[in-house]
Amino acid sequence: MRLRHPDGTTVHLAYCTNVHPAETLDGVLAQLRDHCEPVRRRLGRDRLGIGLWLAHAAARILDTDPSALRALRRELARRGLEVVTLNGFPYEGFGADEVKYRVYRPDWADPERLEYTTALARILAALLPDDVTEGSVSTLPLGWRTTWSADRADAGRGALLTLAERLDTLAELTGRSIRVGLEPEPGCTVETTADALAPLTAVGHPRIGVCVDTCHLATSFEEPQTALDALTGAGIPVVKSQLSAALHAEHPSRPEVRAALRAYAEPRFLHQTRTLTAAGPRGTDDLDEALDTLSRGAPWRAHFHVPLHAAPAAPLTSTLPVLRTALTHLVGGPHPRTRHLEVETYTWHALPPEQRPRGRARLADGIAAELSLARDLLTDLGLKELP
Repeated sequence: MRLRHPDGTTVHLAYCTNVHPAETLDGVLAQLRDHCEPVRRRLGRDRLGIGLWLAHAAARILDTDPSALRALRRELARRGLEVVTLNGFPYEGFGADEVKYRVYRPDWADPERLEYTTALARILAALLPDDVTEGSVSTLPLGWRTTWSADRADAGRGALLTLAERLDTLAELTGRSIRVGLEPEPGCTVETTADALAPLTAVGHPRIGVCVDTCHLATSFEEPQTALDALTGAGIPVVKSQLSAALHAEHPSRPEVRAALRAYAEPRFLHQTRTLTAAGPRGTDDLDEALDTLSRGAPWRAHFHVPLHAAPAAPLTSTLPVLRTALTHLVGGPHPRTRHLEVETYTWHALPPEQRPRGRARLADGIAAELSLARDLLTDLGLKELP
């Protein structure tokens, strides 16, 4: 979905396909047929943007087999789909029964992460629409904090510098500029946008920046304008933004609130939980741990991507207001700070059972509703939807 900013810039809105598990290229092609095209049809659009997640096995085939890459490009066109951004955070196994900490491996100190991300950049350069010259890839924010040492930090910095060189070469060869954004996430060595300033300033390259995920931003109790102004002041680009909402509990000390939260403590994904204290955010790595140990004197926020258009049942709410504020500062000014926006609610099937979509049709309805809400938020800011 494309929108025109008042300054004339085209802003791309997509949804991320990591909600549809697939590890192989055949699985990706099936996603386009079974999920992405139906969402486009529900929106009544001739063209829909998708943010592809390509597991490393699928990426390896696309990077080494030109015929496979051409086939994917043809299939995208046939289904009325376009790609300007990739989700390069999960390496593999995102559809497994238990993901948890495994999503942070390999990290940026491991050679596999550099090679995978480089492959994604080459693939994206070939998939971009003919009239688009800039693509984006979101990636792991260096590594998980407990495994990140000084030696690994040095290795990660070296990998990012090598990536920057490769992206420059790719731009020279293809005329396509691919940028990569670290995606701050609670519990990682880059947990907040503030944590991104030092490592990205050390890299100091315009093709390496930040992906602002508004669920993560809210979970860490970051104030959107402060976070974005700090990035701008440091000269760090917002490569893309993932539009998502976290779970919010205003009164975690109340038994009914804790009972409602317990329904979201599930075994597949990690749901880092934070509360704001006088010393700053404090929290736990997962929601079940928070229910046992976290202070209950102030509101909680949990890293659980809840559907944008459907707030959790009372007494819980979502952080949609944070997303609204972030969008105002991302694209509501005289010039957009980013041109790539991606709805990323991958937890539909991890919701409490009564809230899960039953079948493909209901899931497509939900994704279309999320995209409609995001589009409306953007048009309220003065952007105009393009054909």
